[in-house]
Amino acid sequence: MTSFQTVKVDLVNAGADWVDEEVVVDQGLVTSRSPKDLPAFNDKIVEEFAEGVHDGQHA
Repeated sequence: MTSFQTVKVDLVNAGADWVDEEVVVDQGLVTSRSPKDLPAFNDKIVEEFAEGVHDGQHA
């Protein structure tokens, strides 16, 4: 889930798994927490595209 720190409590209360990391990948879905993480996000999304379809994903 992509979100900003200010909504963390609401998301956790709603059942989300929230982590404070610059990039999170779940079955090929790449998210990040803020615009400052854009370089790491871009690098990871290119890597994930190159890997192709992941287990658990539909082509």
